[in-house]
Amino acid sequence: MSSSNPWDSVQPTAAAIVLAKNVACGLVTQENMETIRKDLSCFTRLSKVEKVGTLQAEMEEKTLELDLLWLQQEVADIAHPYYLEKKLQILQEMNSHLESVLKEKRTLRQRLMKPLCQESLAIEASFHRYVAELLKMTVTFIGKLDSYLETIKTIPEMAHTMKEMDTAVAKMTCLVIETEELVKHVQKWRDQHQQIKNRSFINLL
Repeated sequence: MSSSNPWDSVQPTAAAIVLAKNVACGLVTQENMETIRKDLSCFTRLSKVEKVGTLQAEMEEKTLELDLLWLQQEVADIAHPYYLEKKLQILQEMNSHLESVLKEKRTLRQRLMKPLCQESLAIEASFHRYVAELLKMTVTFIGKLDSYLETIKTIPEMAHTMKEMDTAVAKMTCLVIETEELVKHVQKWRDQHQQIKNRSFINLL
């Protein structure tokens, strides 16, 4: 009898090994085993148990294969040659830039240590128009800086100012209402006075 492979997904049970050894030694024949297997229900149950074990092993194997497929799908974009080439290209460009920086290390250090005051920065001709507009905006901003600062200072008092304005609006509304009523009274008084004058004039006639 050949030895079992420990890496196989399905291993023979202990009962199957014992029966196989008995058949190999000649204690029982295969025909007897088949007859007994048909007559006894325990062998049927053992067969069912073996089938269940086989199915469970197959399910575990399929689950493992499915997990591997999911993992491959998740890392497909990362491990794809196209994206790897792009990353390699970016790394090569960064490496070239760092190499150029290292070559100019001494010059860059001297340039950084040197102050930039009282120096003119080179500006391309295509940007001169924008620089002129920026200077005009800068002059205007500096001229109005004091008013801007005063406005900023009044921001904390804005709530109190708004309350005062609401109060003033309410008072103005009351004055308008009183004025309208006064105008109505004056108009009424004029009408009455005019009627009295008319009656007096008629009586004189």
